[in-house]
Amino acid sequence: MAQTMQAAVVHSFTEPLRLEEVAKPEPGIGEVVVKIEASGLCHTDIHAAHGDWPVKPKLPLIPGHEGVGIVEMVGAGVTEVKEGDRVAVPWLGYACGTCRYCVSGWETLCEQQLNTGYFLDGGYAQYAKAYARYVGKVPKGVDPMAAAPLTCAGVTTYKAIKVSGARSSDLVAIFGIGGLGHLALQYAKIAGATVVAVDLVDEKLELAKKLGADYTVNGLKEDPVEAIKKLGGADAAISVAVAPKAFEQAYRSLRRGGTLVFVALPADNYVQLPIFETVLNGIKIVGSIVGTRLDLAEVFDLHAAGRTQVIYEKRHLEDVNRAFEEIEKAQVPARLVFEM
Repeated sequence: MAQTMQAAVVHSFTEPLRLEEVAKPEPGIGEVVVKIEASGLCHTDIHAAHGDWPVKPKLPLIPGHEGVGIVEMVGAGVTEVKEGDRVAVPWLGYACGTCRYCVSGWETLCEQQLNTGYFLDGGYAQYAKAYARYVGKVPKGVDPMAAAPLTCAGVTTYKAIKVSGARSSDLVAIFGIGGLGHLALQYAKIAGATVVAVDLVDEKLELAKKLGADYTVNGLKEDPVEAIKKLGGADAAISVAVAPKAFEQAYRSLRRGGTLVFVALPADNYVQLPIFETVLNGIKIVGSIVGTRLDLAEVFDLHAAGRTQVIYEKRHLEDVNRAFEEIEKAQVPARLVFEM
């Protein structure tokens, strides 16, 4: 008789997730089955469950791309990991490995890629199946509850800071201090930059100060653009707030020659930016999508070395719909992690 497991499943983009018994996965060639210990809640999971984006996920769907757990079963041909290893199951669930993007270190741009918790069932379950080549090894001593948010929020913002070109002489503005932003500012500090944190909630700005932000700006109380311009303008601005207005403010806060990095994915898909000023001021606009396997390994190594702090609260999977509401209403300091 086939074994079953508990999972949170999306059956319709207009209905809540259902907690139900589904078949436990079996590993195929090159695959592993991971017993999930912790699974982070990313805003992308909510967009997936609601079908918000132009490319829709598969249905039915088990969301989650921040799953961390122990390899329980290994399929034929697997050499990357073994039973008993702690691994993370990230957004980049599969890439072809042979296209121009894969072979040049940009596997996250692979046109054949499959994404965990979107086109592949993810970590909102007791077990998840994954391609062994694309899981990340979690170093000894790293708490799985902290490793879960690092699997997406961490690697995404780490890559964003990398592509921003942030250096020790730079002023970096982080727009949105939540699950992603609280990590983005830490990576900017690791790069040696001076950091200004922008948010609409004082508690989040207090958290930013504790994590090393040099300046904080409450966008409801003062104009972030004016405040950052008074500091000389940002060399790089990272927009991790899910509102087009934040992207536009981040753009206007840049000094000449500055770089704006698009990270967050608002349901409202468009921003208005001026062509004239972009040309005359030599502004660079860069889209940054998660990170590679190497980026993820570096993120875990930094955390294992005590360089980053992950702020999270625990939840149980049966409360998944309530947890989605908490995120949508901005009631959470940083990240929520489901403890299995």
